[in-house]
Amino acid sequence: MYRIALILLLALASCKAPYSRTTSRHGAVVEGPVMKIPGLDRSRQIRVYLPPGYESSDQRYPVLYMQDAQNLFDERIAYAGEWRVDEILDSLALETGLHLIVVGIDNGGQERIHEMNPFEHPEYGLGKGEEYVEFIADYVKPQIDSLYRTLPEREHTGIMGSSLGGLISHYAILQYHDRFGKAGLFSPSYWFGERIYELTEEDPFPEDSKVYILVGEKEDDMVEGAEKMYELLLEAGHPDENLVLEVDPAGEHNERFWGKHFGNAIYWLFQEE
Repeated sequence: MYRIALILLLALASCKAPYSRTTSRHGAVVEGPVMKIPGLDRSRQIRVYLPPGYESSDQRYPVLYMQDAQNLFDERIAYAGEWRVDEILDSLALETGLHLIVVGIDNGGQERIHEMNPFEHPEYGLGKGEEYVEFIADYVKPQIDSLYRTLPEREHTGIMGSSLGGLISHYAILQYHDRFGKAGLFSPSYWFGERIYELTEEDPFPEDSKVYILVGEKEDDMVEGAEKMYELLLEAGHPDENLVLEVDPAGEHNERFWGKHFGNAIYWLFQEE
């Protein structure tokens, strides 16, 4: 059942970073720009989590780009449950001192299956994933770096997603490893785009890239796909200290599972920031 020149158009009231409601006790979730995806004739809402103390400091922060923003921060707009990203990061900030900006990109609803697939699919046709990751790397990231106090270098920048979002996040760090030095690949749908194995073997991640793969044993053949990718990366010479495969025996394909492991994954990816 699981198989199923910079041009930016912004909907902003001013040139300053916008502030709005917060669902967290300490950090703030704000609505960032609405941005046009070049070549796809559609726009996307960007949502941003700012860590505790952001407004009162001049500090710069590492950044994580995440797919499916509707499901990250707010149960009221989530279509499949909430990860609780803001609450988890608030707790991490208080308990460990890790402060992080998260940039969530809304998915395109019925277009999600196309935008998060970079390959041609026998049933769903040609994917639009190449255009989508170009949008993140060449348009969203520069705009975020201009609006917020970020650490823009690749070693301070990660990308994360689940299911098809895991597949496209893998593709993004593969194609743009000069922008992204970390990846969280939760329940990645490698079966949906198996050419990702070939591309990874031909041009593996830089050895300093940190990659965290999560899968649940109740996710059927996703376990086999994740284990296959893990072994491929090791055989390609990726250092095991920069690579994690976590298989949760009770893990199912849902936001509750991904949210449960989000904090541990983030701490491992960014703990040295």
